[in-house]
Amino acid sequence: MNFDIDYIEKLSKVLKENELTEISLEDGDSAITIRKDVIVAPAAVAAAPVQTAAPSSAPATQSAESPKAEVKKGTPIVSPMVGTFYSAPSPDSKPFVEIGQTISKGDKVCIIEAMKLMNEIESEVSGKVVELCVQDGQPVEFGQVLMYIEE
Repeated sequence: MNFDIDYIEKLSKVLKENELTEISLEDGDSAITIRKDVIVAPAAVAAAPVQTAAPSSAPATQSAESPKAEVKKGTPIVSPMVGTFYSAPSPDSKPFVEIGQTISKGDKVCIIEAMKLMNEIESEVSGKVVELCVQDGQPVEFGQVLMYIEE
């Protein structure tokens, strides 16, 4: 390989600073891939809503919190890749989906930009959008919940 240690360290720094999980580069016959262990990240993402729900659901207010818990339940649409979330096809366009909107299986719900490629994400279920979990322009991880659909 023709990659020197300084170059590899710079790539690692880019990986860390941009909260990426993987970088792959090719130069002629040489190639390098740097990966960050992401096993912990999806567990942290999955645990976050549980941890948030538990403190807010005190036994005395559990009946008052039940409707909110039901709203957050539904079928999650998760990011199939690491990238940047976009809610609309362009900055001056209307978002693909909004809370309360009814969508059908196969409808485009967002775009995830990964390595300068715009990947349109389609819903795998039909139903009503009950929660958007990501803001426009926010970086997302593989497996991160983007929104919930109530069937």
